[in-house]
Amino acid sequence: MDNDQLEEMFQAVAPISIRRMFGGKGIYSDGEIIAIWLRDRMLLKGDAECAGQYEAQGGVQWTYQHNKTGKDVKMPYWSMPEIGWDDPDEMATLARTALGAALRSR
Repeated sequence: MDNDQLEEMFQAVAPISIRRMFGGKGIYSDGEIIAIWLRDRMLLKGDAECAGQYEAQGGVQWTYQHNKTGKDVKMPYWSMPEIGWDDPDEMATLARTALGAALRSR
């Protein structure tokens, strides 16, 4: 996804900045990372307060397997629910939710 498309998606929390990270792109608003575009997947910042909302809409928390312990490690990001791809108003709500989670994590 190119930067213009990302800016359009996250216009509800504009202005945003985009930086390369993890072979993908970090999306920042108000100086806080709110999402990651990685391997054709959008991951939204989340926390305990908004996890239920993401999960109810079909989002899945990002986890990876620790290379030394073999245990799953949960990251504070959720896959973007499908509704965000289909409805600009829902995307705006998701972008504001991700920004809220980022601001709470300060």
